[in-house]
Amino acid sequence: MPCLLRCAGAVVSATTFTLTNSCGYTVWPGLLSSAGSPPLPTTGFALAPGESRAVDVPAAWSGRIWGRTLCAADDQGSGRVACATGECGSGTVECAGGGAAPPTTLAEFTLDGAGGNDFYDVSLVDGSNLPMVVVPQGGATGCLVDLNGPCPADLRVAGSDGAGIACKSACGAYGRPQDCCSGDYSTPATCQPSASSQFFKNACPRAYSYAYDDSTSTFTCATGISYAITFCPSITR
Repeated sequence: MPCLLRCAGAVVSATTFTLTNSCGYTVWPGLLSSAGSPPLPTTGFALAPGESRAVDVPAAWSGRIWGRTLCAADDQGSGRVACATGECGSGTVECAGGGAAPPTTLAEFTLDGAGGNDFYDVSLVDGSNLPMVVVPQGGATGCLVDLNGPCPADLRVAGSDGAGIACKSACGAYGRPQDCCSGDYSTPATCQPSASSQFFKNACPRAYSYAYDDSTSTFTCATGISYAITFCPSITR
């Protein structure tokens, strides 16, 4: 992947992710290790507004982190937990190996990858459910804009009160090969930005907007630094 930003940092054996909830509501982060990647000490928890939590991440870890919203326990008293967005299907606060159901904003990491570097991005390829920013030592990437309100009608996901709670990608909304970069559109030459992906790109220029959006959306840092991941950051673009 092309690298747009290089950050300074000393090489150490592990990394710390500090997750902070700057939203005005509780967010339930979900964490998923890639196949063959070392497990994390937690795969999900609740963050109250203004709360932070540090998670120690093993060296050479890869995976993704996201925020679940509008989570609640089953009203039948079963103890199961379900979320309106970012649902991982585990039925508990811990995601336990379950991934995020789209549409969900994703932070994606490969630590200690090619050339001894970390690679990271914030992806809207699977749609968006809340703003998120990743801030390493030396630079940041993410989506600082809440897209639930301005989301086009054909991509919009509404909650029980009719308010927008997430914004689908074109692939999630239509499932067409040209939107999903699949089939005859599975290469960078054949899969091009759509009007829908351009909506995400215009709002969040540093975030992934479709499958081959590498050149402006993949960032790298020297292995061993720590990362701050913030939901609903108050930074202005």
